[in-house]
Amino acid sequence: MRSFRRGLAIVAVTALAAVTLNVNTASSTPAGSASTDRQWPEAWTASPQRSSASFQKNWSEEGFHNHTIRQVVRITAPGDQVRIRLSNRYGTSPLRITGATVAPAGEAAAVPPRSSRTVTFAGKRSATIPVGEQLSSDAVNMAVGQLQSLAVTLYLSGRTGAATFHDQAYATSFRADGDHLTDTGGAAFTETSASLYYLTDIEVRGRRGASGRADNHKAVVAFGDSITDGFGSTTDANNRWPDELAEALAAKGEARPVLNAGIGGNLLLHDSSWFGDSAWSRFERDVLDKPGVGTVALLGGLNDIGYSEIDLPTYKPDPDVSVDELIAVERNLIRRAHARGIQVIGGTLLPMKGAEYYNSTSVAKIRQFNQWIRASGEFDAVADFNRALSAPGDDERLNPAYDSGDHKHPNDAGYRAMARTVEQTPLIRTGP
Repeated sequence: MRSFRRGLAIVAVTALAAVTLNVNTASSTPAGSASTDRQWPEAWTASPQRSSASFQKNWSEEGFHNHTIRQVVRITAPGDQVRIRLSNRYGTSPLRITGATVAPAGEAAAVPPRSSRTVTFAGKRSATIPVGEQLSSDAVNMAVGQLQSLAVTLYLSGRTGAATFHDQAYATSFRADGDHLTDTGGAAFTETSASLYYLTDIEVRGRRGASGRADNHKAVVAFGDSITDGFGSTTDANNRWPDELAEALAAKGEARPVLNAGIGGNLLLHDSSWFGDSAWSRFERDVLDKPGVGTVALLGGLNDIGYSEIDLPTYKPDPDVSVDELIAVERNLIRRAHARGIQVIGGTLLPMKGAEYYNSTSVAKIRQFNQWIRASGEFDAVADFNRALSAPGDDERLNPAYDSGDHKHPNDAGYRAMARTVEQTPLIRTGP
């Protein structure tokens, strides 16, 4: 576990580092460095995590051997060319990609006939990603819509070892034994998982190589914990609040990508073996290094407050964190975003009366932290989720109409209310 104070000094220096890559070839780069170029805008992202047992069955610790994985995700920007990025950031051995395809998604694991496109890496169908690095594919000529679901299929013939993954995806991934890379039907994909593996980014652009994006159509990154990740939303329904925001923008005719960089259980101050690198240590990778970002919405701190209030082996690390420490991290993130020309929306913490974190200490911290977010003037805008989702007459309780059942995470209706709250901020109404 890194020291928080030492880490703040490090990220202040490294936040300005970037590596620009040639857009015409597949490139393998260290996973912690900038790996994109400005002509490939992001259309979808998932923050990578190290393998873990987690709360749900997944394949990350065992990895893969002679398996085909088909993963379905919904992008949030249209274009004529697609590029995928795969990560071996937390792998224990080089990752051999035997083959990859991309296609419009069909029902479950199926894809429409004759729709699959072969994905190449520096002109080759196979590639190896060293430990700790990531790889961008070549461009795939494929017209895609703003809210289209794509199926990315990987065939992994060799033994992979532990897999870099995104734990709580709230989207179904499918696995088949053997090589089913070009299958259009889903019959061979007999196993499922609610996590994502290796796939961290999908980028979309026009064939002429320009983003074609006006300043007020720059991407919005939602950066946070399980409430951003979508805990409590309906699996495969794309009802997380960033999804709902993307739909609202699309309905207004705005081709503005919305990228979900949430990790369930994530902490502002500390790395966790289950819940990912801390917010301040992954901010550059998951926000600043993304091309075309104009706005980031920050929502975090509830787990830092809550973990110390309940003694569970999964809620680790769990030091008693002060509000001043939370504010210091948020200020650090704001400064680093502004240094890159990115504007920042501060999200207040939701009420949680009845949840396992709830007691007089946690409530006092939430009130103090939320008041700083509302009144400090350090954010470019504020999304007051607490007030928008609190119960009538009880600002410490989540509105029952928005409660997924654990009194802490919203349901689909609650996530729609969160999206409306962000959409109504000046930065989203008018663009960065």
